[in-house]
Amino acid sequence: METAAADLFRGTDFDRIFHPENIAVIGVSPKGNMFGTGIMNSIIAVGFEGGVFPVNPKGGEYAGRKIYTGVSEIPVPIDFAVIAVPAEHVPRALEECRLKGVAGVEILSSGFSELGTEAGRRLEEEIRDIAAKGIRVVGPNCFGIYCPRSGLTLLPGPDLSRKSGPVGFLSQSGGMSIDFAHIGKWMGIGFSKVVSFGNGADLRETELLAYFGEDPETRVIALYLEGVDDGREFLSVLKEVAAKKPVVINKGGLSEAGSRAVASHTASMGGSARIWESAIRQSGAVQVGDLWEMAEACLAFSLLPHRVYRNITVAGGGGALGVSACDTASEFGLTLPPLDPDLTEAILEVLPKPGSSAKNPIDAANPFVGPDAYREIFLNAAKQPGIDIQFLIQLVYHYKSLSLALGVPKVKDVVPYRELAEEMEGAASRTGKPIVLVLPNIKQGAESLDIEEMNRDMRTVFLEKGIPVYDDIRKALRAVGHVSRYCSRRAAPGS
Repeated sequence: METAAADLFRGTDFDRIFHPENIAVIGVSPKGNMFGTGIMNSIIAVGFEGGVFPVNPKGGEYAGRKIYTGVSEIPVPIDFAVIAVPAEHVPRALEECRLKGVAGVEILSSGFSELGTEAGRRLEEEIRDIAAKGIRVVGPNCFGIYCPRSGLTLLPGPDLSRKSGPVGFLSQSGGMSIDFAHIGKWMGIGFSKVVSFGNGADLRETELLAYFGEDPETRVIALYLEGVDDGREFLSVLKEVAAKKPVVINKGGLSEAGSRAVASHTASMGGSARIWESAIRQSGAVQVGDLWEMAEACLAFSLLPHRVYRNITVAGGGGALGVSACDTASEFGLTLPPLDPDLTEAILEVLPKPGSSAKNPIDAANPFVGPDAYREIFLNAAKQPGIDIQFLIQLVYHYKSLSLALGVPKVKDVVPYRELAEEMEGAASRTGKPIVLVLPNIKQGAESLDIEEMNRDMRTVFLEKGIPVYDDIRKALRAVGHVSRYCSRRAAPGS
């Protein structure tokens, strides 16, 4: 770690923070009605395998565990601690952790500078002073740390995935952090680490970004920011990190109303939208507009090769969707070139007639075209010179009528989606051209719950094959466009 960014966190034992052997949870009630109790229950439920030691000055017992009256009473070394007590008691608890030799703590408690009061600012300054003596602090006013590999989880996150992945997420908002973690679980985004840092009295965006830039477990970085402590230093680190790894940023508080909101949320300043957009673009990072666009971009960065994408093919049922793809693609720097006549003829041979078209977009004109046909479609379309990536649109909700006609109770029992996933994985491997699945569903009424079940199963199967899945062609094209533009800027001379 010889980079300038790495100097920011030199001396911090992040391994003990993210992968602790023993944890103290300060603020556990024998009655089970405090935040400390909730986070301890979540850590145990998610499967943390190390020691978990509850602490409360009143002592007692909770769920068969002794509640220690102080951190110093715990008979083993503590690597990481969770503090969830009223704000006025936080400095004392933090100092006890420092004296115990704890590497880091997360402070879930609120009631600090976000209140805008002198008392709140004074308490936060006490936290900062104690941290400077030799202990790292995440928070206050945060949801903490989620690390699937170690079993640390956010508040309240007892059901988050334990499957690790390449995405690291930094968030000033606790709610945004838990929402993103839950979205990732079903969308197919695997996390290395998620940090909700709240007010950021000690560890905050710049130092954590520098660490993620060096962390071998993190290959894609996402940030939700409301404000930064030192704009010049942050942008310097951002440029250095974005030159090595994709950095996807959702900046909150860019409107006048949003700026007022973030000031009361995490005591941050929103800043000018124009200045932020220009700074992010010049740094080589990727700016997105909201949580969902951030998730969709991270999915693409996680599963697709990092390279420039220009020419695409789109195939599937529904001519209008293909037209929409043509209209939308150029917005994100993508084009649908017409296929050569010999390729068109080869594709038409496997499509139902009449009504099909094989010029690009390829309109199958029938939602029941099978996996073997799509294999041939994508193998042939990939032969077109210059094609970089291929999109498959599947309107599988039309299988509902087929299941009813056959008397089959569940739609998924008549959809050959597992075979289709196998064929698409094979086609992508043989051609070297990634495939993206688009899975729209216009039937979302209560009577169509079996379609939703099928779509979820289909998404899971394709994700297991390394194929990203989106529910809308525009979202899919936008996500691929983000990957392409990032790689294009990274490859540009002088970048």
